[in-house]
Amino acid sequence: MVRQHVNPLSSFHQLPRTLPAPPDLFAAAARPLHLDIGSARGRFLLALARTDPQRNHLGVEIRRPLVEAAEADRQAEALPNLRFLFCNATINLQEWLVALPSGLLDLVTIQFPDPWFKLKHRKRQVLQPPLLAAITTALAPGRQLFLQSDVLGAIEPMVALVEASGCFERPEADTRPWRADNPLGMPTERESYVLSQGLPVYRVLYERNGAPPPPRSVLEDSGEAADNPGVDPAGADAAGDGAHHR
Repeated sequence: MVRQHVNPLSSFHQLPRTLPAPPDLFAAAARPLHLDIGSARGRFLLALARTDPQRNHLGVEIRRPLVEAAEADRQAEALPNLRFLFCNATINLQEWLVALPSGLLDLVTIQFPDPWFKLKHRKRQVLQPPLLAAITTALAPGRQLFLQSDVLGAIEPMVALVEASGCFERPEADTRPWRADNPLGMPTERESYVLSQGLPVYRVLYERNGAPPPPRSVLEDSGEAADNPGVDPAGADAAGDGAHHR
């Protein structure tokens, strides 16, 4: 299983793309929405959409062939509460999220994103301050953000950024520093693989509180502080450059 890294800063992936609004994606567009950022081949969402039909599920992915394959599977199963879209989340999701009807977004998941270890590649990490600000604006109090990875160097900057925002709290019952299980009850392919190897998965569940989103400069400063100097790429990705996310 090989990680197939894509450079989100390439000129092609910097192109603006207008994403369809929920009524153009789902027949029952008023249902609570789950947004999965980095949905890869889509098998996780295909399984979740079957067991969680009361929510709409949208997977966004930067690798077009994976989106096309996942969408073909969705159409074959005629799942009305699931869609996959090709986009660069750090560029194309912000306006879409801000335009969502109030209270529609129920859950955001970022699972096993590509790890970028070098300082010069920090801007390739998926959860950048502008995207977090948009997520924070779209999530109503009590709604959730779930992060997980098998690479500390990938999840620790996300955790630092989220907590610096002041807009999220962890459930009191969750273990620290990492949650013991997946609250969705549906593992991704990457998650199943890592656990089968006896390796750890680092998970954090957040709930939106009532604090207003901070100025973007605050998040950008925290992003700079969350870099991981001294991380050994070979050691940090102990599961091997195994499967791309999922």
